[in-house]
Amino acid sequence: MTAPVEAHRLPNGLLVLTREVHSAPVATSWVWYRVGSRNEPAGQTGISHWVEHMLFKGTPTVPKGEIDRLIARNGGTFNGFTWVDYTAYYETLPADRIELGLRLEADRMANALFDPAETESERTVIISELEGYANYPETWLDEAVKAMAFTVHPYHHPVIGYKSDLLAMTRDELFQHYQTFYMPRNAVLVLVGDFNTDTIMAQVERHFGGLPPGPDLPALRAVEPEPQGERRVVIRRPGPAEYVQIGYLAPDCRSPDFAPMAVLDAVLSGAKSPNFMGGGAQTNRSARIYKALVETELAAAAWSSYLPSRDPFLFELSATAREDHGAAEVERALIEEIERIQQDGVEQAELARILKQVRAQIAYSLESVTNQAMQIGMWEVLDSYRRVDTLLEDLAAVSADDVRRVAQTYLTERRRVVGHFVPAEEQGEAR
Repeated sequence: MTAPVEAHRLPNGLLVLTREVHSAPVATSWVWYRVGSRNEPAGQTGISHWVEHMLFKGTPTVPKGEIDRLIARNGGTFNGFTWVDYTAYYETLPADRIELGLRLEADRMANALFDPAETESERTVIISELEGYANYPETWLDEAVKAMAFTVHPYHHPVIGYKSDLLAMTRDELFQHYQTFYMPRNAVLVLVGDFNTDTIMAQVERHFGGLPPGPDLPALRAVEPEPQGERRVVIRRPGPAEYVQIGYLAPDCRSPDFAPMAVLDAVLSGAKSPNFMGGGAQTNRSARIYKALVETELAAAAWSSYLPSRDPFLFELSATAREDHGAAEVERALIEEIERIQQDGVEQAELARILKQVRAQIAYSLESVTNQAMQIGMWEVLDSYRRVDTLLEDLAAVSADDVRRVAQTYLTERRRVVGHFVPAEEQGEAR
């Protein structure tokens, strides 16, 4: 029997979510901030990702590089990441060392240095990272589809930002972003593992209780309008193959249609863990897109994607065309799979098999305390931590009629953005 998640709120606004798991002497500490590229104004794209990097660059009491040494010396692992809706950091340690994670996170929540020289050094690192991504045709295509799909909402911007903004960003702008969003009132601390809740909450109070709550947060009012027709984009650059990406504006994770859309994604390309980090065994070989495009040798790879998000995001289909096939042919095959579901629905036996695979993927994704905390934190910043315990019920309640209905409602030509990547010659043609 899994222990329930307990919620605690400190006077400075920090939400603390705890779950005791005594199966192994391990514990994990995650801090989630409700900030990502969604919260970035024009001219400051990539600022959240850059701030995430700067929180590894030292405080007055924990110099640069000391986090690495402390975690390694105590037998732990750590990392951090930024996405469109959130930023997160974690430490997983032997249970009797977990207070180290609390100390490190509380320290950099309030005392990150943003040394000017380190800021300039990190500018170079991030621009190099961006230029590395630019070597991949998938990056160009994905950014073009997102830019075409979102005309108002900041989901338009890539998480890493635009090079012109990264070149112009100042240390003071980064520090202001940090002091606005990376504070207790905008944070969720998630603790899962082999601890006593009263004991660890006393440690939380000791390390986080005295931190200032932070300022009022700027409101995000952008709402993407309903699409009024199909949009298309073609990227012509040097590359090894033709690629197709199709995005449909789709409901956010708080919509009652989230669960049917997640099942539709699984019908098309296999069951997945409900987060961008994935997990569990691949099941796509039995799914429709694999059979229709890969087994027929039309595409070298093909998949769909539907991630939980705070605001309406995209339900996406992607494929890499084989050498003797083109993007237009692959696009037709992808859309035909959607149309089959819209017209004929899903057989009950297929739905039962898919739901069994989904249950297995969710079980795999919750095997470790690290992944449990990741799921709890992700759902809290997007909606509510209670979704961790209700998601399986929501998915199990999805009917074949629900899957057909959401396919007919959301995966329409009117809501569609189609992107093609077509290789260009190395000389002169790329533009």
